[in-house]
Amino acid sequence: MTSRRALSEQDYLILVSISPQPLHGYAITQQIKQLTADVMALSPGTLYKALDRMLAKGWIEISGEEIVNSRLRRNYRLTGAGRAVLDTEVARRSRMEKEVRRRLRGPALGEAT
Repeated sequence: MTSRRALSEQDYLILVSISPQPLHGYAITQQIKQLTADVMALSPGTLYKALDRMLAKGWIEISGEEIVNSRLRRNYRLTGAGRAVLDTEVARRSRMEKEVRRRLRGPALGEAT
């Protein structure tokens, strides 16, 4: 397995948002707000810069385009490579959370500290 840097929070949330189905930019921002209980909101500039970067890496692709209110709306979906990146990140975060929880519980009775 090749070593890879952890995903940024915004990249992680974007990939999670489009994992079940393709979404357009505004819908992605709404999903992120919902996933984070309104703690995180991405500006359009931040979102589209991240989407362009992920398109270039092959993690996502445009699944369709339509004109809505005289504006182009693109829908984005995960590619196989994007799913692999997301699955790796979910596993990494799960391992990290498990370790954090273990440390927060402290040593078991009778264990040396």
